[in-house]
Amino acid sequence: MPDLATIADMEARGVTVDASEESVVSTYLAVASAAIRDAAGSNISQITVTVILPGTRDTRLKLPGAPVTSVHAVSLDEVPILDARLSSGVLVRSAGWGGDDVEVTYTYGLPTVPADIVDLTCRLAAQALTGYRAGDPAGRAVESERIGDYSVKYADTETGTMALSNSQRSRLAARFGASIAVVNAL
Repeated sequence: MPDLATIADMEARGVTVDASEESVVSTYLAVASAAIRDAAGSNISQITVTVILPGTRDTRLKLPGAPVTSVHAVSLDEVPILDARLSSGVLVRSAGWGGDDVEVTYTYGLPTVPADIVDLTCRLAAQALTGYRAGDPAGRAVESERIGDYSVKYADTETGTMALSNSQRSRLAARFGASIAVVNAL
């Protein structure tokens, strides 16, 4: 799955990436993308997946991930279902979804990553790049620094600059919904 931002996106935001730094910046973009997707509970970018959900007597079956744009195949206990319809991210079937497993192949997510998510990804990667350039590849934030008899104290952070605040995590989760267990990404 592609990262949520690219080196070109960083450069468009005024971050110059030297050719010798491209590999490490690509890694930072991948880590930032994973952290954001984890907090969002969603891939954010569009993907086609196959999931297996437990059957229910209800006529509605909520598909994880948002927004759901199309359903390609549905089977109930390995028998293809042709009478299901998609309505607001929910599969509807008048006969219900009784049985053990409902397997659904569908596409969800956004065709274009929103600008604020691209920006957040770039900011996280740029912070890590700043640490890398300062000789601190862990990207820890400097808490204090003294010049006479040089001294530096780093913030004691759990994951360096790739950590999202609780507020950011909450906003991402509220915006993009719950995560899914992917059986097969196409």
